[in-house]
Amino acid sequence: MFTESDEKLKELGADITVREVQQQPELWQEAYDNYVEQREKITEFLNAITAKHDRIRVVFAGAGTSAFVGETIVPHLAEVNDQKKWEFRAVATTDIVGTPEKFLQHDIPTILVSFARSGNSPESVATVEIAEQLVDDLYQMTITCAPDGKLAQKAEKESDNLLLLQPAGSNDKGFAMTGSYSCMALTALLVFDTASEADKKHYVETIIEAGHSIIEREEDIQAVANLDFERVIYLGSGGFFGLSRETQLKILELTAGKIATQYETPIGFRHGPKSLVDEKTVVMTYVSNNAYTDLYDADLVNEVYHDEIAEKVLALTAEKRDKIDADQFVVAHGTESLPDVYLSFPYVMFGQTFAVMTAIKIGNTPDTPSPSGTVNRVVQGVIIHPLGEEA
Repeated sequence: MFTESDEKLKELGADITVREVQQQPELWQEAYDNYVEQREKITEFLNAITAKHDRIRVVFAGAGTSAFVGETIVPHLAEVNDQKKWEFRAVATTDIVGTPEKFLQHDIPTILVSFARSGNSPESVATVEIAEQLVDDLYQMTITCAPDGKLAQKAEKESDNLLLLQPAGSNDKGFAMTGSYSCMALTALLVFDTASEADKKHYVETIIEAGHSIIEREEDIQAVANLDFERVIYLGSGGFFGLSRETQLKILELTAGKIATQYETPIGFRHGPKSLVDEKTVVMTYVSNNAYTDLYDADLVNEVYHDEIAEKVLALTAEKRDKIDADQFVVAHGTESLPDVYLSFPYVMFGQTFAVMTAIKIGNTPDTPSPSGTVNRVVQGVIIHPLGEEA
């Protein structure tokens, strides 16, 4: 797929999406360079807030894939930061708009971090307006891929709203969010992670190398995509739960729902969702680098494998796991030392690649996957009701 000519990919309706998946390692380097360039400004912004408040809530907000950015990174940030000082939450703008008082309190100092590819989604724009109405001490960070979007334009005019523009190439032109998801996740991690700057640099170098490895091993991924399946299930613990949600959405979107999808945690999978498994199901598990969590991952993978029902049970891992009986896709040498949240970057490239390959296999066009046109790149048809309108 990655070695096909642009002309061939255009015939398949996939040239935009394939190239946007493929370019991500280069985008990650650019995102890291941007972070380094703006590090002093970021530090000053956060220090000014922490000097005023003993405890701060950080709400990562976005719609669709942009919401899953927060779900992927929050478990790690909650683990490494002092929870007496920092509270991290991932809340979809689609939840905030409908029930704002459940997530935003006037007397809790809050940093609203808006994730947005275009910055024009109605719910994302409305969430900012609602937060400004409800929260007394509100600070904002806008992480977006579109400098001309509504959120970016607004942030540029406000001193208490830190705008972190993503690499131009991350403003995906295809239907599905790929580089926008991974670049926004990486930037937010670099901002809020407590790792040393040397470690952050090493993590980025490692995921870039791993991303290139995913591209080079497309034949291994294609072999899985070529199997006879109608259902795909992704499983992951911690931040990999958010990643599972994102990668199942990719295949659901790009196949226009022709492939049924599900996501869960490995432990939660036994409690009903396992019922979806039949002989035309592929079950994939994102295996954790955490030794304790890995025990549960391996137990579930082996259980489903030995049920001998699914068409394929595959464990994605950072290194070969002797205790896993099912087939394994080891992403790249060196990733075994990564915190899970950084391992999610090569993992998501696998999921994106598999989704594009599956869409092409069933005859759908990844660049424009919705034949009815009822699902759009930027959501349409949303009516935003002003807060207090019900009165």
